[in-house]
Amino acid sequence: MNICISDDVRFIIDTLERNGFEAYAVGGCVRDAVLGKVPDDWDICTSALPEQTAKCFDGFGIIETGLQHGTITLRVNHKSYEVTTYRIDGVYTDNRRPDNVEFTSDLKHDLSRRDFTINAMAYNPRDGVIDYFGGISDIENRIIRCVGDADKRFQEDALRIMRALRFASVLGFEIERETSDALFRNKELLRNIAVERIAVELNKLIVGDGARNILLSYTPIFEVFIPEINGMVGFIQNSNYHYLDVWGHTVECIVNSPPDATLRLAMLLHDVAKPECYTEDADGIGHFYGHPQVSADMARVILNRLKYDNSTLKTVTTLILYHNIDVIPKEKYIRRLLNKIGEDMLRKLIVIIRADSLGKSDFRRSDQLKQLDEFTKVLDDVIEKQQCFSLKDLAVDGRDLIAVGITDGTEIGATLSRLLDMVIDGAIDNEKDVLLKFAVKK
Repeated sequence: MNICISDDVRFIIDTLERNGFEAYAVGGCVRDAVLGKVPDDWDICTSALPEQTAKCFDGFGIIETGLQHGTITLRVNHKSYEVTTYRIDGVYTDNRRPDNVEFTSDLKHDLSRRDFTINAMAYNPRDGVIDYFGGISDIENRIIRCVGDADKRFQEDALRIMRALRFASVLGFEIERETSDALFRNKELLRNIAVERIAVELNKLIVGDGARNILLSYTPIFEVFIPEINGMVGFIQNSNYHYLDVWGHTVECIVNSPPDATLRLAMLLHDVAKPECYTEDADGIGHFYGHPQVSADMARVILNRLKYDNSTLKTVTTLILYHNIDVIPKEKYIRRLLNKIGEDMLRKLIVIIRADSLGKSDFRRSDQLKQLDEFTKVLDDVIEKQQCFSLKDLAVDGRDLIAVGITDGTEIGATLSRLLDMVIDGAIDNEKDVLLKFAVKK
């Protein structure tokens, strides 16, 4: 099998071979090329030792990124390429990285230490694809399978647990039985992995086309780092609006939202407090009064625990806080919302509310979606007409108030807020003369 490689990669491989060494593109780039995708990055493995590789490329930019593990970064045409010596990994005592590595001249030994068969292939133009472990067959059969003993692979590097789930979700593959069983047996090892790395894998996983199957089939694994999910599983909502338990509804909302990690994180956590907020009325109908606020608070704790950045935390918690609002297609109401959260956040909120509705039963769903469409049209009109909904849109500012005798800073702020409220409510027009007239009124 021949695959298309970049001119830079071909040059690196050719240069190493001309100097008497073996060299191959390896890992995910080969997998993607076999899948017919254009790889984002190319990694090269070689029989050359790091110092021998550096000598082959004397005059090129060399970054000694991981010499202890046999890796140098080579700069060719302003791009970076990792070139790593064939190696055998030593003992993994931290479930993440080998304590030491041993260099080898045998490509098969190097490929045998890799995580999954689809990532354990090598390629060069002379030999074609080197596939000792059935990676091409597993790609054709859409299977994620560990190289060798699955338990050993996950115990070496527990992040591979999340990587297996992520690859299955993104590629839409099934996880082979022995690999799947090992995922469950070794899930607690995720506690030894930096939460930032788990978060990176989670972000990629939830935007995958196969996210529904993975989230539902491997829920106990996600509970290791988001234990709050446990209360959602099997929690019946007892409502005409819902036909799924809280976790099932959550997953449907995720897959009905655009493949954006922040939006899907909001969907993942938007109902996390429902079990805590549940009450039943005299007719046995379930209610979740106050759950948006409590869910937002819980989401903040969860995202902080996973060390998400402040921007993600703010966006997710804001969307959760407002996800259950009434959708009233009135200009005044929309101007109020715009004042509170801004246009960008409100448009994200519309997406969230739509996904939430699509994750419910069909009881009154069409009415809800129709009203949401009307709400969006009114929002578009408000924005198109450049209606005032924030202080920066107000036709007066602090200098104008000082000019008419309002000089105290606190009073200026209060007056501007009062004028903005009146404009948003439609009580007065956003015109300078009108605003100044009401500014001096007591």
